Amino acid sequence: MAEMKRGANVALTREIPGLAAVVVGVSWDAGAERVLDDNLVLAAILVGPDGRARSDQDFVFFNQIASPAMSVQELDQALGDDKEQVEIDLAAVPAEIDRVVVVLYVNDGPAQRRTLGQLRSCVVRVRNAAGNAELVRSEELARTFGGETAVALGEIYRNGTDWKFKVLGQGYSKGVAAIAADYGVPL
Repeated sequence: MAEMKRGANVALTREIPGLAAVVVGVSWDAGAERVLDDNLVLAAILVGPDGRARSDQDFVFFNQIASPAMSVQELDQALGDDKEQVEIDLAAVPAEIDRVVVVLYVNDGPAQRRTLGQLRSCVVRVRNAAGNAELVRSEELARTFGGETAVALGEIYRNGTDWKFKVLGQGYSKGVAAIAADYGVPL
């Protein structure tokens, strides 16, 4: 599949019948910014039809590596060129979840005063969990970052009985707290 621009979407399960699980990963290049590189966090938020997470258990990240139904999990070791990845078992996603939003943020603490604008590269991609074949990749997202400390990279979402992927690339200058507020995740 081709490189996707912000706002573009693709019907994953319609184009790939039998697709059961996907791996959403992000690769980035922080150059010499080791503190930034070491403090970037990939997370996933399970969101209902109201655009909100049901509880803090629907926020999957390094301290909570799987959703309650085990439908979304962080992978211990990223495959391919990705720095971090989450696996989404499409059939296991609870019926009351409409989409899974994948985000990247600068962890607080030693990375203060670091921004995503310091990245040289940032690309989100979707792979077939069976065999790791790349299905979709975003355009280069880093060139539009400035003072943002978090970004909603993309989302896997239901469309009738199908699953689609959309590139978001929506930045947040107030970090993970702003993303949590947008999606109703209590921190």
